[in-house]
Amino acid sequence: MNSSKTRRKVVVASAENGDSGDKLDQLLLSSAICNGEDLSPFIRKTFASGKPETLLHHLRHFCRSKEAEIEEVCKVHYQDFIMAVDDLRSLLSGVESLKSSISNSNYQLQSVAGPLLISLDSFTEARNKCQNINQASESLRICVQLMELCSRANLHLSKNNFYMALKCVDSIERDYIQKTPSSTLRRMLEKNIPAIRAHIERKINKEFGDWLVEIRTVSRNLGQVAIGQASAGRQREEELRIRQRQAEEQSRLSVRDTVYALEEDDDGYFTGNDGTDAYGNGGTANATLGFDLTPLYRSYHIHQTLGLEDGFKKYYFENRKLQLTSDFQVSSMTPFLESHQTFFAQIAGFFIVEDRILRTGGGLITKMEVENLWDTAVSKMCSVLEDQFSRMRTANHLLLIKDYVSLLGVTLRRYGYSVDALLDVLNKHRDKYHELLLSDCRIQIAEALGADKFEQMWMNKEYEYSMNVLSFQIQTSDIIPAFPYIAPFSTTVPDCCRIVRSFIEDSVSFMSHGGQLDFYDVVKKYLDRLLTEVLDDAFLKLISTSISGVNQAMVVAANMAVLERACDFFFRHAAKLSGLPLRMVERSRRTFPLTKARDAAEEMLSSLLKKKVDGFMTLIENVNWMIDEQPQNENEYVNEVIIFLETLLSTAQQILPGQVLKRVLQDVLTHISETVVNFLVGESVKKFSLNAVMGIDVDIKLLESFAENQASLVSAEEANQLKKALVEARQLKSGDYFRETKGSF
Repeated sequence: MNSSKTRRKVVVASAENGDSGDKLDQLLLSSAICNGEDLSPFIRKTFASGKPETLLHHLRHFCRSKEAEIEEVCKVHYQDFIMAVDDLRSLLSGVESLKSSISNSNYQLQSVAGPLLISLDSFTEARNKCQNINQASESLRICVQLMELCSRANLHLSKNNFYMALKCVDSIERDYIQKTPSSTLRRMLEKNIPAIRAHIERKINKEFGDWLVEIRTVSRNLGQVAIGQASAGRQREEELRIRQRQAEEQSRLSVRDTVYALEEDDDGYFTGNDGTDAYGNGGTANATLGFDLTPLYRSYHIHQTLGLEDGFKKYYFENRKLQLTSDFQVSSMTPFLESHQTFFAQIAGFFIVEDRILRTGGGLITKMEVENLWDTAVSKMCSVLEDQFSRMRTANHLLLIKDYVSLLGVTLRRYGYSVDALLDVLNKHRDKYHELLLSDCRIQIAEALGADKFEQMWMNKEYEYSMNVLSFQIQTSDIIPAFPYIAPFSTTVPDCCRIVRSFIEDSVSFMSHGGQLDFYDVVKKYLDRLLTEVLDDAFLKLISTSISGVNQAMVVAANMAVLERACDFFFRHAAKLSGLPLRMVERSRRTFPLTKARDAAEEMLSSLLKKKVDGFMTLIENVNWMIDEQPQNENEYVNEVIIFLETLLSTAQQILPGQVLKRVLQDVLTHISETVVNFLVGESVKKFSLNAVMGIDVDIKLLESFAENQASLVSAEEANQLKKALVEARQLKSGDYFRETKGSF
């Protein structure tokens, strides 16, 4: 029977030769049924035409045609069925013969397999025995291996090799405890394994506690060594800068003749963060900065193996935090000046150790935890420094602590720690330090001036000359003088120069390594204060209270002239130490900061000389003002004055520079001129003759000749200026002066 899926679509052929309409409808209906189409249109059409019988007729006709087709199909298949039945009958006879053959074969098989089954039973029994023996052998092997592991664990425990002991215990627990055939042995292991782990934990905690105690001492020594290396590195840098400045200066002065090379030695300080550095991991500084973290890492590893990693991290951090808090304690029994190195070295060593653990500890401590500890330490150190600095009354003490703190900053900055807060504290106390330094210098200068007798300084050896003259560049000639050498100044000059130089070096030392690169202006500001407020005031006080003789006044004036040259050295020295090129200082020439003291010294010397001259000028009263003849010789008072001045010059020219000598001598000559004029116009001389005036003219000419003769000491122009100091007395000869003052003579 054909299904709907295999039906072929029937195509209705067109009616030919005038076939009837019924025939066409019948064909269309047959085609629709064969194609599985909807028959409702045919039914509606039939009922609409009122001929349902026609539809029934067509359907019956279709059924009869299909029945005929079915009958034909059945006839064809019936023949096949008959043939299949015949095949089955022939197959049945073959099956019967096969069954008989199989039965015979089965009988033969059973007769043959009987002895084999008996052998199989024997084999099975023997195999069971073999399995039992193998099982017993395996149990013995497991027990032997277990005993070996237990023995090995005991051996490791006896040697304090806890990690290997734990590995043995873990292996027993993981691989053997469940396989152990002996329940007694299993219970024993289950009882002792936790006890072994607890024993290892106690032992390793004790080792860790001992390490915590030891690392404090190690940290202090480590910090001292690291800061010492930073100090040595700073010294090498200073030496390198000095060589560089010297080479630059030589190159500037003699470019074609000077060839120089700068070599920087490898200080071997820290080699970097690659593991082979000065932490003790290798490198040249291994022997000095080595420290042992094995107990710590061993304890950390054991706690990791025990599954207590987080607890150990917390325990470690809390203990180290307590140690750091303990390191912050400043002893009230010991002066901070004596304990500050230990205090800061302990903290430096602590954070050097923590940096090493951070990089190599495998997560034992985090970067955030180290930074928190460092922030706490910086805050505490700043507080301690603020407190201690506020109590200090000595500049040198403050400088010592500042230098050590700056070295601490250099040391820890190499490990990545921020030290800006510490440097800010140091810079905050810059003014106080310099005030203390100025106070110290004021005392030292007062002592130096008080101890000076203001006599020319003797130098018997070349080293004395070098120490007192050349070292301050106050020499007037590059030629080394013969010894013994009498200097044109007193001991005050080198003493004050040493005090000022020490002030400059201390100031530069405080300003250096404090995070500020260009600090020359700051050093110069305080140097100006030292010279103007301290040194200048000290000389003014000395001049006004302690100078009573001409020789002392002359030496003081000479000292001021020498100090004027020394002031140039002071500013060059400050620039040199500050790393500023000397050519920049030389371009900006400064006024002499001791001008007040210099002027006061020269004024004091002039005043004393005027008093001396006034003593000789009293002889003018012995002049015969009504002489009848023109005198051929000078008056007595002029001789005395000139003898005094020449005697004075013989000493002064060895001490005073030409400019100072010229100013003082000009002031004295002006005073002599005024004294002569004032005497003549005063009430003492009621009447005088022309011959007496001509005698005064001889005196003035003699004084002018004396002034002209000083051209060997000063320049010709300056000698002419000395001569002009007598211009008022020179006007006496013209007579106009007397007409204006006395009317006539």
